[in-house]
Amino acid sequence: MNTMTLEGYQAKIEYDRELDLFRGEILGLAGGADFYGRNPKELRTEFKKSLHVFLEVCREKGIEPRRHYSGKFNLRIPPELHEQLAIVAQAEGKSINTLAQEAIQRIVA
Repeated sequence: MNTMTLEGYQAKIEYDRELDLFRGEILGLAGGADFYGRNPKELRTEFKKSLHVFLEVCREKGIEPRRHYSGKFNLRIPPELHEQLAIVAQAEGKSINTLAQEAIQRIVA
């Protein structure tokens, strides 16, 4: 995944063929904010502008800029995989939740 980080915020970067520009979408926000640029330098400049406009609007409206996450989500997996996971968790003396956390931490690291 192509990402760019600025001031603790991350944006996903993709190429838009129709516009012949790179498009950035700031992730984890309570609303939407995107930006465009021809090259990395321009993207970073536009990222900063877009982020600051978004944060200013949030301040004016009294809105928390970052999306709230509860730390809970449902995961649907095939019963066979669930069984295998439960057996591995038992064998390692861990909970299914702990094994899932460890796997997710490896992916996002």
